[in-house]
Order: sequence, then structure tokens, then C-alpha cells
Amino acid sequence: MTAEPTEVLTEADALQLLGRGEIEIEGRLVDASNTTLRAEISLDGVTRRCVYKPVRGERPLWDFPDGTLAGREVSAYLVSRATGWELVPPTILRDGPLGSGALQLWIDEPEAAEGLIGFVPAYDVPPGWFAVAAARDDDGDAYALAHADDPRLARLAVFDAVINNADRKGGHVLYPATGSIHGIDHGVSFHVENKLRTVLWGWTGKPLPDEAVEVLRTLSADLAGALGEALEEHLTISEVQHIGLRVKRLLRAGRFPKPPTDWPAIPWPPI
Repeated sequence: MTAEPTEVLTEADALQLLGRGEIEIEGRLVDASNTTLRAEISLDGVTRRCVYKPVRGERPLWDFPDGTLAGREVSAYLVSRATGWELVPPTILRDGPLGSGALQLWIDEPEAAEGLIGFVPAYDVPPGWFAVAAARDDDGDAYALAHADDPRLARLAVFDAVINNADRKGGHVLYPATGSIHGIDHGVSFHVENKLRTVLWGWTGKPLPDEAVEVLRTLSADLAGALGEALEEHLTISEVQHIGLRVKRLLRAGRFPKPPTDWPAIPWPPI
């Protein structure tokens, strides 16, 4: 496997690099609540950056079993791969310098990348954007949390509903130079109770795109076979079953989900 440093790896090559490469820690990402390390990984002359989240560095949570967040990161990748939307960067579970953990390919963003989610003046929401929440800055000026009406984000909103993502912040969406988007940080997903928290509520109650309906039908079938078996290596049987139930509910409704009434609908901080 050979590639120039700026060359985009195929998914197969990325998985091979992550699975067999030599890991060298560069440093810790200090904004992360759990131990999150940036590293270089090298194999057969190819070197890339990756994110390494060791299980031993996971902060205990009251509603998720200890030591399961890395497996949930891998599970999000497996579901993403099954959709064909390539929303989650290649992610595996393997031993590293600090023990077993999730290893994910690092996604570079160009300096001039324009995000599709953010706070904008309440009186100046861009055309083609949805305002999803009101806010004020320290001076009392009115702002809106908003996101673009973009089909790539709509895919991510459907994906988050499937995996029951409890933490879709704006900062968890990346914009590589390829023109695609990627979602990251899925450690608090797949709970059996409804915990969907996201900034992507702009399509609430609107009909699902035909594309999403077809993907959900495929997912429903895959969960009864190889995908379900792969997920059971990282999630409980009940958690895997509830993925299927969420898919069926989305198909039955034919619409984007509505915000929960018994759980904060937007994560904090939103960005």
C-alpha cells in the first residue's frame, strides 16, 4: 500500500493502515471530555494522522456502561458504512500504546472551509438556512442557532436518528476538501432510551427524502444479518434490536423525528 501524503486513501487502505500500522502519539486534544489523542500511524511507507481514544481514558457516565464508548464509536462507523453515505471516517477497535481503544482516521479541513452550522444574527439568517434555537450574546444581542438546508446534513440527521446520537454538536461535523461532510464523536450513541440531542432539527416533521427511505429499508434488512452480527461485538443485543426498532419507526412515520419532550433536544455547548 503506497500513497503520497496528500493522497486520499481508499476505505480499504485506510482500514488496513489503522489495523496494522505503528502508532506514535503526538499529543492530547485538550477540549475533549474523554482522553482523546492525536497520533501518527505508519505502514509500508504510508503515514497518516489518526485519533486514538483508549478505553482506559473514558470518563464514567451515569447512563452509559463504563468502558463502552470506544465500541460505540466503531458501531457508528459500521452503520455509516452500511448506509453508503460515508458519514463517519474509518474507525476500528484495536490495541494501542494505552491499551484497547477506538482508532479513527484523522480528517483534515482546509483553512477556508465554510461550516454549515453556527450562530447567526437573528435578523439575518442566511437564505436556505433553518433557525433551530434562539440565543443572546453577552451584550444581549439576539442570535439564532441555525444550519443550512443541505442534503448532506439531512443525511447526517437521519443517521443520528438511527444511532440515537446524544451529542450532535456543530463542532462534531467536519468539512474536508473533497466536498463531503463527516460526523465524529459518537461515543454516546445507541442507548435503548430516546436520547437524541442534535443541532440538526431544521427538518423536524418534514417528509424523509426518497433516498433516505431506500437506505433505511436496506439497513433494516442488513441489521437482521451481517451488520447486526458485527454490531453485537460492540453493543448489547438489546441495543442492536433498538437500532432496528428506530429504523422501523422512521420508515413507518416517513418523516424526520421531532425533538424529545423529556430530554434536552440540543447538546451543550451546541457548537
